[in-house]
Amino acid sequence: MAVARKLGRGEVTREKLLDAAEKLFALKGFHGVTVREIAREAESDPALVTYYFGGKREMFDDVLLRRAEQLNQIRLKELEACEREAGPDGPTVEQIIAAFTHPLLERSIHGDPGWKSYFALLGQITNAPDWGGAVMSKYYDPIVRRFLQSIRRALPDCPEEELFWSYHFLSGALVLTFAETGRIDTLSDGLCKSSDIKAVADRLPDFIAAGFRRLCAKDAEARAERQKQTQGTP
Repeated sequence: MAVARKLGRGEVTREKLLDAAEKLFALKGFHGVTVREIAREAESDPALVTYYFGGKREMFDDVLLRRAEQLNQIRLKELEACEREAGPDGPTVEQIIAAFTHPLLERSIHGDPGWKSYFALLGQITNAPDWGGAVMSKYYDPIVRRFLQSIRRALPDCPEEELFWSYHFLSGALVLTFAETGRIDTLSDGLCKSSDIKAVADRLPDFIAAGFRRLCAKDAEARAERQKQTQGTP
């Protein structure tokens, strides 16, 4: 059994600064937070932000990287286990989507409060057209491409265009889920709650898998119709 390494004093200070930055960036956004505010939240000296990170932007990158590395490792392990245990026919689309999304949803439900802040921060970045796309690509494109590789094997005849659009819709569903806006609470008169991440986890794989399959089938139907019309032309 592995024994957790005890952090040194400097490492503890650095982690406290990252925790504080994560919380404040999630609440106010990158531009709405100052280095001094972060240091105050961490009960630390603003000069230590420069010492440990170089500046606010570098600190922001470290906030993203800290949990991204952990998430990507866990998601890859779950995807590989899903494929390994599925047998010769391979996993279903539902199983692949569950393996890909479970680590995120599980940490939103049972993880420390920092995970909530982190996912809220990802939602902000994803919706930032000026630099959000580049940031998300930097940290998450490799695991997304690995996910799509698995989906391709499950849906071998699906056009590339439909795979990418389907992932785009999955990404949007995750961002809205983690935002926990309360919109569905109002719309459903309290029947559904945006904070009920378990309800999302129970439904999301089936819903998204149906979307993947439908877009793929739609393209196949269009090809069949074109072929039918061509064969029927004198």
